[in-house]
Amino acid sequence: MKAKDPRELDFFDASHLPAMDRREFLKVFGGGIVVAFSLVDVLEGQEGQRGRGPGGGNLPTDFNAFLAIREDGKVVCLTGKIEMGQGIVTSLAQMLAEELDVSLDSVVMVMGDTDLCPWDMGTFGSMTTRVFGPAMRAAAAEARAVLIDLAAEKLHRPAAQLAVREGVVYDAKDPAAKITYAQLAEGKKIERHLEKKPPVKAPAAFRVVGTSQLRRDAREKVTGRARYAGDMLFPGMLHARILRPPAHGAKLLDADVSAAEKMPGIRIVRDADLLAVLHESPDAAEAALAKIKARFDVPDTGLDDKTIYDHLLKVAPKGEESGLKGSLEEGAKLADPVIESTFLNAYVAHAPIEPHTATVRIEGDKVTAWISTQRPFGDKDEIAKALGVPAANVRVIAPFVGGGFGGKTSNRQAVEAARLAKATGRPVQVAWSRGEEFFYDTFRPAAIVKIKSGAAKNGSIVLWDYAVYFAGQRGSDHFYDIPNSRTTVYGSSWTGGPGTHPFATGAWRAPSNSTNTFARESQIDIMAARAGMDPVEFRLGNLKDPRMIRVLKAAAAKAGWKPAPAPTGRGRGVACGIDAGTYVAHFAEVEVDKAGGKVQVKRVVVAQDMGLTINPAGARLQMEGCITMGLGYALAEEIRFRNGEILDVNFDTYEIPRFSWTPAMETVILDAADAPPQGGGEPPIIGMGAAVANAIHDAVGARLYQLPMTPARVKAALDEKAPAATGRTKSALRPRTGIA
Repeated sequence: MKAKDPRELDFFDASHLPAMDRREFLKVFGGGIVVAFSLVDVLEGQEGQRGRGPGGGNLPTDFNAFLAIREDGKVVCLTGKIEMGQGIVTSLAQMLAEELDVSLDSVVMVMGDTDLCPWDMGTFGSMTTRVFGPAMRAAAAEARAVLIDLAAEKLHRPAAQLAVREGVVYDAKDPAAKITYAQLAEGKKIERHLEKKPPVKAPAAFRVVGTSQLRRDAREKVTGRARYAGDMLFPGMLHARILRPPAHGAKLLDADVSAAEKMPGIRIVRDADLLAVLHESPDAAEAALAKIKARFDVPDTGLDDKTIYDHLLKVAPKGEESGLKGSLEEGAKLADPVIESTFLNAYVAHAPIEPHTATVRIEGDKVTAWISTQRPFGDKDEIAKALGVPAANVRVIAPFVGGGFGGKTSNRQAVEAARLAKATGRPVQVAWSRGEEFFYDTFRPAAIVKIKSGAAKNGSIVLWDYAVYFAGQRGSDHFYDIPNSRTTVYGSSWTGGPGTHPFATGAWRAPSNSTNTFARESQIDIMAARAGMDPVEFRLGNLKDPRMIRVLKAAAAKAGWKPAPAPTGRGRGVACGIDAGTYVAHFAEVEVDKAGGKVQVKRVVVAQDMGLTINPAGARLQMEGCITMGLGYALAEEIRFRNGEILDVNFDTYEIPRFSWTPAMETVILDAADAPPQGGGEPPIIGMGAAVANAIHDAVGARLYQLPMTPARVKAALDEKAPAATGRTKSALRPRTGIA
């Protein structure tokens, strides 16, 4: 597909250009003023953000920028962040346009190109807007001040007397005296820094930030013109299909490739643990792979999707305590009664629309890789190590990414494509099948949460003892006003350690927090029901955090909540949470088929306080996307496995939300323009499991303790529904509440 002229784009794909440095890139764009800015001062003290930048300077390791004002007035911003559907190609441009006082249409974003963009650790954790965004705003404010200084020299006017509107610098006392950014840029190559950093704009002065904007990549994507890693096709390119083991931990004993070798045009590559067949046609490569006769030694681990929970409890390391407050013994004495619960969640796949894909071309000593990735610079280093070449010789380009959700921080396919390109001397594309995508996914880990809690007769929570196994810490600390509490995290990282999980696990949208919110907010509802109190009033009575109170009340008002102790038969549930600095409250309304256990979510209301909202329209899209994706982990998504063999390798058995599942969705974004911007891509997903579980209980009186809440589990809970039994939960395999 022929690339458009870069001057016509709101974002720029430099993948069709030869290797170049930033100066050569700017020549392609046309001459102009180059403003380089170090953001060390902006980010001083922020965790994990100091280190190397382009060229090994003192730029921050995480968030920095490089900007150019072109002769035609276009503003070019280069960032190592990538666009995977979250909308930052629009919101970052809004922030830049705001601080530079230019039109949004004049901003061109260049993203995820390691030869052109400053070093970046990756796009994850909802950190782009809340951490990189303010830093970029500060840098753009500095660029604006530099341009005003240049204009002052050109106009022979004091800089303090000049103002800017739409890329035009003018004398506030004599508006006829003016000069455009484009005129300042003509024929100039100037680099400047300011000793005194100017402040960013106050919200009252915003013209672009805070306005709803259509996604700048929308037209390209809906017309099919957007390019992904799999769209990079070159003359003589080979498509690779790789021999995969039948199970994790399996070892190849031998492989007979004689039948595959006889097929015309087929190339076989054996490189240590890599055995691949390649052809100019992907279908031919697939057919050749099917002819290989291979034998594997498959271990018998004794682990499957049912025994995994007991295994995790057995291998759990010593717990790490946090949030210790008061006396648990005293809390237990005050509680009436003490309630103990165990909650489980299964392994969950990322299931992106676009499977992991990489196209690699080697020309001389230069390696160029187009990768579906959230970590272009991490992939650059991995490829360099695998090929034994200097990292400077490797260029990674992340075109549009078709969904990541944390799963494309790991990119095995990129190294595979690079090794095969080196072995064959030709461009190679590795595009995983859906089966490979499921097999090599870094799943959200199976996890266990155990809670011992209790409230006094007046409804005040007096005891909270929370233990989470292998989900991770994020979202585990509560935000309620509880005098006696403790949080203990067993396996602080969701990746676990050797012998923990039978396959790779990793970050999954709002890592840890969906698991922790499901357990915490289910337990809160259990206590409210035991106290005979409305679940919203019970929460409000135990909250002092004004932001959470505001969000919960806003969501309740939007939902038209009418107080009553659960279960009411209405099928309405609530959940609250905090993620990436954003406060959220969910309300869900469900219908439950008592005969078959099927749950239909009819309506979801989500309110959130995310501080300054850059693009309200984009934020609502993220909220609706999180609601929809959240239905999956709440009701259906679960990886079944046996001895390392993944039993769900396509969407015939692994169910993701369908259009027929989609509820009415209502979103509320609370005005908080004076507060720093917070994350928006993940928080609205964390409460879906708990809100739906609480709504199921409200509808039919049955409590669900395991995610996903499949029809079979709902039916089992209905069949077992009875007055709460005394005693403690005896087995993680039968999660339930016990009252002591």
